Amino acid sequence: MAPLLNKLGDWAEKADDLILRARTRLGLLDPLQIVPYRSYGTPTRLYIKGRLLTDKGIGEPDPNDSRWSNLLNMYRRFESNEISGAQLLVRPADQSEHLVVTDDEGYFSLNLEPQTLPEPIDFMWYPVDVLLQSVPQPLTLPVGLRSQAPVLIPPADAEYGIISDLDDTVIQTSATDILRMARTVLLRNARSRLPFKGVAEFYRALQLGRNGKRNNPFFYVSSSPWNLYDLLEDFLNLNQIPPGPLLLRDFAMVRKAAKDPSEHHGHKLREIDNILLTYPTLPFVLIGDSGQEDANIYREVVRRHPGRILAIYIRDVLRPDRATLVEKVSEELRGDKVEMLLVQDTVQAAEHAAKNGLIFTEAIPAVVEEKQKDETTPEDPGEAQEQGA
Repeated sequence: MAPLLNKLGDWAEKADDLILRARTRLGLLDPLQIVPYRSYGTPTRLYIKGRLLTDKGIGEPDPNDSRWSNLLNMYRRFESNEISGAQLLVRPADQSEHLVVTDDEGYFSLNLEPQTLPEPIDFMWYPVDVLLQSVPQPLTLPVGLRSQAPVLIPPADAEYGIISDLDDTVIQTSATDILRMARTVLLRNARSRLPFKGVAEFYRALQLGRNGKRNNPFFYVSSSPWNLYDLLEDFLNLNQIPPGPLLLRDFAMVRKAAKDPSEHHGHKLREIDNILLTYPTLPFVLIGDSGQEDANIYREVVRRHPGRILAIYIRDVLRPDRATLVEKVSEELRGDKVEMLLVQDTVQAAEHAAKNGLIFTEAIPAVVEEKQKDETTPEDPGEAQEQGA
């Protein structure tokens, strides 16, 4: 989706400094908000990441939101006023305090070694407090602004992890069709965008694995910009797709990747490397699509981490040239004893996963049922209403 967002980013960047200065001078700056990103770690090391921005007032998504409303919210995401040079206090459960300063784009990140862990807020997720300590002049420090950064720590009895792409793997984007992609990305929200048929049930089956404990962790690696974080997180929640760290990119890097495809390749490879190095004894399942470079990236992952990949599923975007590339890579990986399967739908992937002992065979009917249910959902829900909006 990166090429379609370039012009939007240009407009936002040019207006950003002027708007921030004017609003600050006139006392009209929107309230500040700490946006913590879902991240991951181990019992002995936590990775914290987030951003300090002004709150643009983007509300909860509604299936009846008009195209204009969705487009305006998309603009707000990229017209964000990021706050650089602010100091935040990161405080894990052991009550140790770690000071971190936001960079030029408002991001903050920190690796820390906690002495103790807090009680999990939802099974594998552990909260870490983040408090705003100071802001640069002429901004005024809001009193008591704080948030919690959720960190995923897989349990010791996890069978395997799952690393998945998002665009055209989980969420329909139509990246190989420029006009259709523009319409989807800019004019729909988390409720009106569609998941791929049966993907939620298949992912839930993978999370349960063979022990039925819902303890296999998910990680989502995407080249989408951090500006879309709230939309993607809402999408996963609304469709009951297992949550996981969202590993996205700064918008400037997304735009650079539009000119240099190796940037896209490098980002995904770095993030996947970091995950596998963080959990050196955990095997993984990789899921992507044939529209971009997932097959080549996953081939390199297999070569860098021999014996760690259990299976690879590549969703077919129905382009013969891309399918040929995937089949070529699949043939190469047979020598590494790793199956890369080009699948037409989630049912085909689920049947293979059951055959190879990754999920229960009994889970397949639920995937089939959800796929059939998803097939009855209109490709453009609410289109008639939106055309009249």
